[in-house]
Amino acid sequence: MQIKFKSSFDRHFKKLSVARQQRVFEAIDALLSYLDGAGDLRHGLGLKNWHKDYWEIRSGLKDRIIFELTVRITFFMVGNHDEIRNFMKRR
Repeated sequence: MQIKFKSSFDRHFKKLSVARQQRVFEAIDALLSYLDGAGDLRHGLGLKNWHKDYWEIRSGLKDRIIFELTVRITFFMVGNHDEIRNFMKRR
């Protein structure tokens, strides 16, 4: 499966602390394992469908990751609930 990270994801990711970045990596890894059939969906991941092909997972209490799932996975941004909601209003 192809994976793509948009520049908007990179911009938001770089603003996170190292500990929060690590949790984002762990959440993405858990998601990819689940999608590859190599593991179960971790309960704390909180996989949620926003609209059509747009999905969200949690990487912590405050941080969310928004991505599009089609023939590939495209990660758009990481942020808090309000930032994700504002991002999705523009979609």
